[in-house]
Amino acid sequence: MTIIKQMKKQAIVLTVCLPALGAFLSGCGNVGTAPDSMKTVEAAEHPLEKTAWLVDWQWKAGTENFQGMTNGLASVQMFAAYFDESDNLLFTDEFKKGLPKVQEIARKSSLVHVDLTIVNDQKRQDGSDLQKEPTIVTRLMATLESRARHINQIMEALSTYHFHGVEIDYERIDEKDWDNMMAFINELYTRLQEQEKTLRIVLEPRTPIESLSLPKGPVYVMMAYNLYGTQSGPGPKADRSFIMELAARMKTVPGEKVIALAAGGFDWSESGEVKAVTEEQAAGLAKSSVEVPRRDNASGSIHFQYVDEKKQKHTVWYADETTLKTWANVISSEGYHNLALWRLGGLSRESVRFMNE
Repeated sequence: MTIIKQMKKQAIVLTVCLPALGAFLSGCGNVGTAPDSMKTVEAAEHPLEKTAWLVDWQWKAGTENFQGMTNGLASVQMFAAYFDESDNLLFTDEFKKGLPKVQEIARKSSLVHVDLTIVNDQKRQDGSDLQKEPTIVTRLMATLESRARHINQIMEALSTYHFHGVEIDYERIDEKDWDNMMAFINELYTRLQEQEKTLRIVLEPRTPIESLSLPKGPVYVMMAYNLYGTQSGPGPKADRSFIMELAARMKTVPGEKVIALAAGGFDWSESGEVKAVTEEQAAGLAKSSVEVPRRDNASGSIHFQYVDEKKQKHTVWYADETTLKTWANVISSEGYHNLALWRLGGLSRESVRFMNE
């Protein structure tokens, strides 16, 4: 199938060449050294096609990264639609400011599409947020009428903001809601096909995909990250075995499948505070590292410790370009051809270059 035909089918199309990184996974050293096998770039047997998310709250940094990778991306997913307290779609002022710039960059590349990502977060009038709220999904999916109302709002948003397609990122879905959720996917996909729009569905690792009969047609995206994060102690966002396990589970999912990776990392303080950091932020903190930052052999991630101005010790794990290439090589070796990156903004020049290949 030609690149153009693939683009028309699913809007995930650019091919890239990846380095052979298998030997890297068998060794561990400081961040300044790499095995000789990593110094020769070779084409992967099955090149990966790439997409990436761009978030409304960091659209300026996100568009800076986006501008540097229009040759390597097939689409960007604009992470921008939430819900108000009446379960209506809500778009932030930041989204409305950033979207024209995102679309301008995409227009300059004839191969990059802009899609809308909808997440089950609720923004309240008092300024507070409910993130990944399952009761929103319960209400939206409850009846044929509630699903139709939601689908009508989605179709209106695609038309108003000129999106190429939509991505549904509803997480922490209650087990009792999955039958209704699958009916919704079918109904939404049918409406989108009528308008020649695309549909992606994001699945989290906890999704019981083995027991679900997910509808054929949409592209399914598995979140292969946050192995460690705010819910745990220090560690990498993903490692080789974690990605391989999810890749194996995804074999039961129909149609075209995408494995999603995450850039950046987390900063764990001995006080108990955990916060996300971008690749650039982590690299800046590494300059104050107690010892030379090291690369973990199981994940390819960099880790180090530093002491802040309050004498609190911190542990940081993060992904850089080498980490992303390592994970991408695992995806390819498991027989997958599509990679999605969470997220643009705060990437190093090297990571931008990798995504632009």
